[in-house]
Amino acid sequence: MDFSFSEEQEAVRDLAKQILEGTINPDRLKEMRANGEYLDRKAWQELANAGLIGIALPEAYGGADQGFVAATLVLEQIGRNVAPVPYYASAIAGALPIAQFGSDAQKQELLPAAIAGELILSGAYAEIGSQPEDPYTSAAKSGDAWTLTGQKDFVPAGLDAGRIVVSARTDDGVGLFLLDPKASGVTVTRQDVTTEIPEARIELAGAPAELLVLGREALDWTLQRATAALCSIAIGVFDVEVKMTAEYTSTRKQFDKPLASFQAVGQRAADAYIDAEAVRLTALQAAWRLENDLPAAAEVAAAKFWVAEGGQRVAAAAQHLHGGIGVDRDYPLHRYYLWAKWLQLNLGGAQQQLLKLGKILADEPV
Repeated sequence: MDFSFSEEQEAVRDLAKQILEGTINPDRLKEMRANGEYLDRKAWQELANAGLIGIALPEAYGGADQGFVAATLVLEQIGRNVAPVPYYASAIAGALPIAQFGSDAQKQELLPAAIAGELILSGAYAEIGSQPEDPYTSAAKSGDAWTLTGQKDFVPAGLDAGRIVVSARTDDGVGLFLLDPKASGVTVTRQDVTTEIPEARIELAGAPAELLVLGREALDWTLQRATAALCSIAIGVFDVEVKMTAEYTSTRKQFDKPLASFQAVGQRAADAYIDAEAVRLTALQAAWRLENDLPAAAEVAAAKFWVAEGGQRVAAAAQHLHGGIGVDRDYPLHRYYLWAKWLQLNLGGAQQQLLKLGKILADEPV
C-alpha cells in the first residue's frame, strides 16, 4: 500500500515552503512586532497569488479543488515557520463550511474574494464555559430573518474578518450562520493570546445573520476539519522544536562534551521525537479519512489528544534542553513554545479528547 503523497500534493507543500521561508524569518517577525503588525499581509497575498488559499476549495469559485490533505500540507508549513497569516481562520474555519453548506449566492459572494486574499473569513466556535459541540449562543427566527444572541471567544482573525461562520443553537437543534461583524448588535473586542496574533471576542445582542445550514452533522463536519487543521499546524511546530533541540544539544558543550552525548539528554530528546512522530502520524490519518469522507471522529480526537498531551511534552523538553536560552523571548524557540500552548488548548485539550474517545467506545456495540 502506497502512503506517499502524490506529485500534486508534494508540489503544494514545496510551494508553500518556498513562499513562507522566503518571507517569514525572525527579523521579519521582530520588525512586525516593532510596527504593531500581527498579520503578514505580504505573505498572505503571496499565498493567494500562488493559489494556495483556495487549494481545497471548488474550482467553480476560483479554487483548485485539490482536497483537504493538500490544505493540511500548507498548514504544516505555516507551523514550521510560525507564520502570522490567517490561513487556518479563513481557508479552513470560514471557507470550508461555506463551500460545503452555503447557497450558490453565498458561495459566489464570499469564496472568490476569500480565495484571492481580498476577504478574510473566520469561524466562531469557541465559548467560555461550553464545548464547541454544544454552543450556548442562540439563534432566533422571525419570518425569514435570523438573529444571534450570545458570546464567542477566541475567534481567529476576528479583528480582520469580513464574514464569520458562527455556531448557535436553535429550537430545532444547532446550526451554522453567517455573520457580518460590522452589523448592528455586534461588539468585537480584541483578545491577546499566546501566539501574539490577537483573536476576538464577539458579543451578539440580536445581531442579524444569514442561515448557512441547520443540523448536528454540519457542525460536527466543520469542527472535525477545524480540529484536524490545528493538528496539521502542530506537525510543523513540533518537528521544528525537535530539530532545533537536536542541533543545539549537538553543538552546545558541557565538560568539553556535546550535551547530546549525555544519556539523560539523549533519552529526553528521543522521547520528544517519538511524541512529534505520533502527532504527525495521527494527524495525517485524520486528514486522509476526512478527505475521503470516511468516519473520522475517533481519529480526529486521537490526533488532537497527541497534540495536547504529547505536544506539551515536546515543548517542555525543548525548553528544558535549551537551558536559559530557551526562555529568551528573542530566541526563535520561544515563538514555537507559544504556538504549542495555543494548539494544546484550542478546540479542546487532552481531557476533552479522551472524553470524546470514551463516548465513542461506550456507544459501540459489543
